[in-house]
Amino acid sequence: MVKYSYYPGNTARQSSIEVEDTIQPMARSLGLDLIDITGCNSDGGEIICQTNKLLQLTLNARNFALAEENGHDIVTACATSQGNMFAALKTLKSDPVLCAQVNSVLEKTSDLNFKGEIKTSHLLHVLVDEIGLEKINDLVVNPLRMKVAAYYGPNMQREGACGDDDAFNPQYLERLIEALGGEAIDYDSKTSSVGAPSLLTLEAPVMQMTAQVLSDAKAAGAQLMVSACTISHSNLDSYQSKAAKVSRKDTNMPVIHLSELVAFALGHHVDRFAQLKTRALVIGG
Repeated sequence: MVKYSYYPGNTARQSSIEVEDTIQPMARSLGLDLIDITGCNSDGGEIICQTNKLLQLTLNARNFALAEENGHDIVTACATSQGNMFAALKTLKSDPVLCAQVNSVLEKTSDLNFKGEIKTSHLLHVLVDEIGLEKINDLVVNPLRMKVAAYYGPNMQREGACGDDDAFNPQYLERLIEALGGEAIDYDSKTSSVGAPSLLTLEAPVMQMTAQVLSDAKAAGAQLMVSACTISHSNLDSYQSKAAKVSRKDTNMPVIHLSELVAFALGHHVDRFAQLKTRALVIGG
């Protein structure tokens, strides 16, 4: 078993509970042991840093320290969380004075100390780089047999944060889709932002951004979209109707999380997979 400290991100145990339903069965099938980071907190979600960068760094450092106590590197299924954690880790390791300041806060508030002995990865990069697409393909029970658009978002698309994938023209998710028996659809806006942190303050432009991603994927022939980001998922899925109304674009498409896609193909939640295929056939074409 390959062991990781599992960080669920900001929404997987709240508005995106389907991630929690599918990630552990998926992990067991692949020989991954995802160990909870007991007592973990928010990573700041690209929001707190806008007013208090030190607080966001400290929140991330606390999670890192807890994972260090676990003794395993961190994996998350959220691209925003991976982007936040990677940036925080890089900042803390490159600035000893700032790291000492953060540790002073941690020691006073949590009796913890961040040592810098941790790495973070997104689930996608663990699947491709650690597990391997050949092994995943061998374990497929229910091939996808759908045209699937990959959505990465912008947050983890930076050198060093996305495994050995190309930060500017990623292909890992497309390769995974093909290994799961699907047809990967290429489209221009797969790394574009859907403005998730700004939804409550800039609704109209955020809906325009969301609509652009969905309509681009649908115009390219996708029946289904899979998202590598749990935060962006709400915009892409729950706000489709509002995005269509604001933009007057065709945004009607099933959107699921990465962990769901893999779990379905590996034989878990077959009833949900059947419903998804029906929905994709009805509205995804």
